[in-house]
Amino acid sequence: MFNRILVALDLSPAGQEVLEKGLSLAKAYGASLLLLHVLSAEEEGSPLPIPVNMDEIYPAVGNELTMEVWQQQWQTFEQEGLDTLEKRRQQALGLGIHCQAEQILGSPGKIICQRAKEDNSDIIVVGHRGRWGISEILLGSVGNYVFHHAHCCVFVVPTPD
Repeated sequence: MFNRILVALDLSPAGQEVLEKGLSLAKAYGASLLLLHVLSAEEEGSPLPIPVNMDEIYPAVGNELTMEVWQQQWQTFEQEGLDTLEKRRQQALGLGIHCQAEQILGSPGKIICQRAKEDNSDIIVVGHRGRWGISEILLGSVGNYVFHHAHCCVFVVPTPD
């Protein structure tokens, strides 16, 4: 039934729960996995997005230095994503599951749906942190976006907020 599974991961501990569901589905159906991490300033733990006026955040330091600090923070965040993806890919390979991993910069919901379509994924496994009502409207929900915009089935894994 499922041959290709896209597992959308973030760097939180809840990402491991999402991976576990993807691994379980892959084992049950003999499917291959595409592990996807979308680099985004929206993700918890990411450096703040570059403000228009760096002095607003770091008033005591010149823009050149603060831009350098931000770039170092972003590079660290990017490398952490690659390291986590590789560790999770190795976990899948260790179970005998064919697995690829990608990290893409962009808007998480849109990138997940776009990449699933390009990969001809049969199902997307994505987490949902339990934001509902006004907090979901204000903060958004990647899981909700994917659920409503994906071309294929979506398995939403509830994860702690």
